[in-house]
Amino acid sequence: MCRPSPSINRGERRDKEQQMNQLAFIGLGSMGLPMARNLLSARFPVAGFDMNPRALAALADAGGRVCDSARDAARGADALILMVVNATQAEQILFDEGALESLADDALVVLMATCPSAAVARLAERVAAVGRQLVDAPVSGGVVGARARTLSIMAAAPAAVFERIFPVLRGMGDKVFHVGEEPGQGAVVKTVNQLLCGVHIAAVAEAFSLARKAGVDLQVLLEIMSGSAAASWMLKDRGPRMLRDDPEVTSAIDIFVKDLGIVLASGSDSRVALPLAAAAHQMFLATAGRGLGQADDSQVIQSYDLINGNCQA
Repeated sequence: MCRPSPSINRGERRDKEQQMNQLAFIGLGSMGLPMARNLLSARFPVAGFDMNPRALAALADAGGRVCDSARDAARGADALILMVVNATQAEQILFDEGALESLADDALVVLMATCPSAAVARLAERVAAVGRQLVDAPVSGGVVGARARTLSIMAAAPAAVFERIFPVLRGMGDKVFHVGEEPGQGAVVKTVNQLLCGVHIAAVAEAFSLARKAGVDLQVLLEIMSGSAAASWMLKDRGPRMLRDDPEVTSAIDIFVKDLGIVLASGSDSRVALPLAAAAHQMFLATAGRGLGQADDSQVIQSYDLINGNCQA
């Protein structure tokens, strides 16, 4: 059962050309909740479900309908947005919990989690078998991007399907790309993104650990590198957080343990050697193994400092 949202004034109804009279949103975590809020701000009706009662209360406060199950949230919806942990969780929600069969007959399933491309393709086949279509639409931009509606969304779907879902995607991100016609192609683009992000973070941590060993002031080093040819987005974003002992978590170590694992599996499936990704994965894995899986991903520097004798175990 879904509980009605509080009565709020949303101004004009959204354009009928958007053709989405009802959205279901499953996965109201640190990224999913602000994404759902942004859809409500864009005047899309949203019914949501999550296991966290606080997340449901926050959705209700934003004007969404909160539901007691994924099946209830999906009932009659034109699109079901899955901002879940992985493909296994998406499969459970769609098939085991009955969300897929609860959707409108021509509904779209929008998978926004980071998943292996082969798993996305298999899910798409199962969704198509019951007359719906899957949009492979992973995101990049983290919690900050989710809140600010500045996510990059890498969508793969037939052109007509992409056109239909585009206004919804645009309600969650300001950079929406059509990367291909086949489900799984969006996952490949996200895999490449995570390969580069993970390697860049690890490279910054390695460089900082070298400088720290030599007694260089890392604040000065960061200033120099940020204005040199060595600069990168990750250096400028994660570098300052590496200089703090307990920075705010915007992306956890465990995320890169998972995502770089997907990168390496994709490389294995394609017979592509990825030695830099493998080395970075090991450093994130070692950091998680020391109990820091929920720490900010910038704290992979702690593992570099530990093996280099810059700190005590």
